[in-house]
Amino acid sequence: MQNTVVVITGAGSGIGAATAQLLASRGAAVVLGARREEQLMQVGQAIIEAGGRAAWQATDVRRRDDVAALVELAVQRFGRLDVIVNNAGIGPISRFDALRVEDWDAMIDVNVKGVLHGIAAALPVFRRQGSGHVVNVVSTAGLKIVPTMGVYAATKNAVRTITEALRQESGSSLRVTEVSPGMVATDFSASMTDAEVQAAMRQRMAEVAIPPEAIARGIAFAIEQPPEVEVGSIVIRPTAQD
Repeated sequence: MQNTVVVITGAGSGIGAATAQLLASRGAAVVLGARREEQLMQVGQAIIEAGGRAAWQATDVRRRDDVAALVELAVQRFGRLDVIVNNAGIGPISRFDALRVEDWDAMIDVNVKGVLHGIAAALPVFRRQGSGHVVNVVSTAGLKIVPTMGVYAATKNAVRTITEALRQESGSSLRVTEVSPGMVATDFSASMTDAEVQAAMRQRMAEVAIPPEAIARGIAFAIEQPPEVEVGSIVIRPTAQD
């Protein structure tokens, strides 16, 4: 991990923040993006105070220019980009008959287009360097479809398809990994606009959720493999999850 430069979206909290802290503790330089700049600053400063290397910039993954600027920050500050972790995501889940169409649009914009914007920003750098690694955070919600999760799971399965197609196109110089977290103790429910669904999710998370550091370790495992070794897919879920 020494001297590896990693861009992480959704890095202000949860899985993104845990991944940033773990990778930095193992020697990586991390470049953090998220919409909430104050949270980003707290994560970045904590890494620096612990002796790590970090840079950060407010980033809305719905905006292609924002993600391109985050990648450019990595190259300018640390000279290269080795890994992009497309982690930013939201989950305002609900039943279809609730007709929360604005929430559907938001999930498509963040969960699908945000990943595509990350790929579009990183690929030219990887091509120029002759190496790189794309890590896309998806979800076990796409592996087991349940009520209220229809659109959310669809966005995650879209990213699963994108990831596999990118892997097949990538050749020997680009590694591609999908990581599917199960129920993780994050602020995932904060984006939910359906109060009943939000309450049920918080209760379930309190019962079985695993810490975000568990997902961070899986991401680190994929990154730390030798250049000729690609970890294609990792599923990390609580043992108590159905």
